[in-house]
Amino acid sequence: MSDQARIDKWLWAVRIYKTRSIAAEACKKGHISIGERTVKPAHTVRVGDIVNVKKSPITYSFKVLKAAENRVGAKLVPELMENVTSKEQYEILEMSKISGFVDRMRGTGRPTKKERREIDSFIDSGYDSDFFDEFDFDEL
Repeated sequence: MSDQARIDKWLWAVRIYKTRSIAAEACKKGHISIGERTVKPAHTVRVGDIVNVKKSPITYSFKVLKAAENRVGAKLVPELMENVTSKEQYEILEMSKISGFVDRMRGTGRPTKKERREIDSFIDSGYDSDFFDEFDFDEL
């Protein structure tokens, strides 16, 4: 293994992305940066670089320990990189998992399970069984 590699190959080699083409596409879209600069797929990554990967809703940070252009087994990944993502980013991830359907505007789409239960309890509480007993439906 050399001391530098293409960023798209390195991202694929350390299993951050499933394919090299997906890693290259992420670079083209500006999701990958080294330091503060977004990089193209052919940019070289060197030992000691901090690679930032934006995967919604957080930004992961990885320190390059070894540069590799060939895919390695999952057990060997810790030898190639170190995860240095801040705890605040993981808290954001947990909050997004807890919140569920935050982006859905209320009233659009199908009701959630909670909303359905609220609707059912509202309908059940407002129904008066004696109300319909006052009417004689045979006369209609």
